[in-house]
Formats: sequence, structure tokens, C-alpha cells
Amino acid sequence: MMESIQNGVAVILVVTGLITMLIGSIGIIRLPDFYTRTHAASKVDTVGIIILLFGLAVFEGWTLNAGKLVLAIVFVALTNPVAIHILARAALRFGLRIWWKPDSSHLQEDAAKGKGESA
Repeated sequence: MMESIQNGVAVILVVTGLITMLIGSIGIIRLPDFYTRTHAASKVDTVGIIILLFGLAVFEGWTLNAGKLVLAIVFVALTNPVAIHILARAALRFGLRIWWKPDSSHLQEDAAKGKGESA
């Protein structure tokens, strides 16, 4: 009984981690520039990997392998955000520009005046 509950919790955590990483991958594809993409990679994928590794540790139970997985969780939690920060800082120093949303105020003014309508 206890083993089936443990396996169920482990499967839920692993699937949640995989879904989180999938959402992060979609964000990397859809976001407009390097900085927003690195934000998606650092936040979502770090959390996804941590949840996935925690699910694997739950599946293992109280063993040496679970302890190694917990150490991997700590390692990922400490190093991934720092690595992404260093990468983004290097890109900024290199001169990679930040994406700005195009100004659409002139389109709104034209629509208000009736210029945006087709005859």
C-alpha cells in the first residue's frame, strides 16, 4: 500500500517536472529576444529539473541514490541561475540589445480618426 502511494507521488512529480520543462521550451521558442529566452530557460527549466529529480528521489526511497539525487537538486538550484546570469551579463556587455515592443500609439490614433478603416 505504501509503495503504491510512493510510486504515485513519484509519477506525479516526474510528469509535473516534464510538463514544466515543456512549457519552458515553448517559451524559449516563442519569446522575442535573447534576454527573455534566457529568463524562460533559467526559471522554468530549473524548477522543472528540480521537480523531476525530486520525483526520482521519492521513487528511490531512502537510499544512497536518493541522497545523490538530492545533492544534484542542490547543485542545479545553485549553479543554473548563476550560469544564466553570467550568460546574460556577458551578452549585455557584448552589446546585444534588449528588445522593445514597437510603439503602436500612431496606429491607435489613426484608428480613432477613421484612417484605419477600409472603404
